Amino acid sequence: MADAAGPGNTRRAAGRRSGTKPTRGAPEPPATLHITPRVWERGLALHRVHLDRCAAAAFNPGHSGNARFSPISDAAGTAIPTLYGGTTFRCAAMETVFHDVPFAPGLKTLDKRKLEEQMHSVLLPQVDLMLADLCNVPLRKLGVERNRLIDTEKDTCETTRKWAVAIHAQHPRVQGLCWTSRQDDRALAAVLFGDRIAAGSLACQAPSRALLDDGLVYAELLALAEMIGVCIVSGRA
Repeated sequence: MADAAGPGNTRRAAGRRSGTKPTRGAPEPPATLHITPRVWERGLALHRVHLDRCAAAAFNPGHSGNARFSPISDAAGTAIPTLYGGTTFRCAAMETVFHDVPFAPGLKTLDKRKLEEQMHSVLLPQVDLMLADLCNVPLRKLGVERNRLIDTEKDTCETTRKWAVAIHAQHPRVQGLCWTSRQDDRALAAVLFGDRIAAGSLACQAPSRALLDDGLVYAELLALAEMIGVCIVSGRA
């Protein structure tokens, strides 16, 4: 008998035609999480794009937002500060200012005002950091597919954050998470747990650069925009 028509069957058929695996919702984390530790070595650059009102090495206090692994709190309800970054500027930009650029052919536009007050900073860990590895191979030991934890949409973040909370609770030596960036698969993305990073552990490689005011970083941004088919335009008042 042929499949009955319906939204679920339509999505599955589309997945078969495109050769991609349909994304499902994020599962709840299991009672015991078997992680694979990964060392983010001392001196390995962590690039981040952040608002200029935040210091380069300042952690988000963890009280608001809707990201994949933040905001989160411990069992006592205390907010866990977090800091996101990546191994390259391209990764940091793709995970922030270009995060919502759609996967669509042809020219796309980005309002230049979205770059205002945005900074690029490069942090150098002064010590080795112990992270939980969420790349494809270690995810098998955790028992979750990438498309159910890393490649999910924003409407699943309430559940994906539970994985960060569970890893934090079960593995007291883990100082954060790292994974192959969804937005730039040539780079690693990471989130650090601020309650486990000692003061002074992250040093700035150089002064932070304003995305719009620094000619070199703006040129890098324009090159990346061209690569993904984005035209940066001045928004109307």
